[in-house]
Amino acid sequence: MNRREFLRRAAVAGAAGTVAVHARRTDAEPPPETTRIRFPQPPSICVAPMLLAAELLRGEGFTDVQFVSGGPGARENAGVLGATRLGNGDFDVMMNFAAPIVVAVDEGIPIVILAGVHVGCFELIATERVRTISDLKGKTAAVLALRSAPHIFLSSMATQVGLDPRTDIKWATYPANEAKQLLADGKIDAFLGFPPDPQELRAKKIGHVVVDSAKDRPWSQYFCCMVTASRAFATRYPVATKRAVRAILKGDGICAVDPERAARSYLEQSPGARPEYAVQAIKEIPYGHWREYNPEETVRFYALRLREAGMVKSTPQKLIAQGTDWRFLNELKKELKG
Repeated sequence: MNRREFLRRAAVAGAAGTVAVHARRTDAEPPPETTRIRFPQPPSICVAPMLLAAELLRGEGFTDVQFVSGGPGARENAGVLGATRLGNGDFDVMMNFAAPIVVAVDEGIPIVILAGVHVGCFELIATERVRTISDLKGKTAAVLALRSAPHIFLSSMATQVGLDPRTDIKWATYPANEAKQLLADGKIDAFLGFPPDPQELRAKKIGHVVVDSAKDRPWSQYFCCMVTASRAFATRYPVATKRAVRAILKGDGICAVDPERAARSYLEQSPGARPEYAVQAIKEIPYGHWREYNPEETVRFYALRLREAGMVKSTPQKLIAQGTDWRFLNELKKELKG
């Protein structure tokens, strides 16, 4: 057994022990106020911790764990649309990208940010015409939709280097598969994708990576996916909300030590996805480090970038005050010490 395999097995054993210990702790808690919880169908494999949480919650007193269909545009649920549906009560809890959550809070959508899960998963893939973010000026970038997670993220990236995303970038909206083909044909200049699209493009040697948010600063220093709940659900069902957050953070740990299991959970919900890209994506996303980053700083960072982009009007302090609740996270940091 080499050192890497030894460490992996030790981590798996440690994670299993942690789950067992904290199962006893949850028994000492009041039962969840509701036995039903609803998540959106996964828009991307990066939300695998949410899928694994569904398995764990069935052992924590939830008898009805649902994944609500997002229809043909389910991937857009990673943007403001998903946050709006959450606030409207279509879902109870979800993982979503930090930037569109900030936009939604600014717009008064009744949601609350509860925790950060992992950093990095987006990649900006481009043709040879684009070597840096600044080269996007006057170029065409494809995103799923305006106000989708890729659109808002790329807008924040543009402001970071002094571009005005409203005037300096030509936006084109396409489904992911069509955008990837257009990039291969050289008919667009760049595509911002989330897993497993970047893995597929790299495997097929289409374009080149301009920004990898899991590795490149400043993006790699802030949470990508965060746990969010409808304000009504979190207020009415605090025990259920805490159990959901705990299950997602445990799911994050499983992703770090057992990527094949995490990939299977995603593939069960996403028929037609390529298993090899799914496993690769899980291995590349930096799971298991939720303690090492500050979710409040993530909200502040994106609030500042998006104010520059004209997408947010409120100050970071106001958004943090009206749209975050770290009580559950602070309690779980003490409990989940494994």
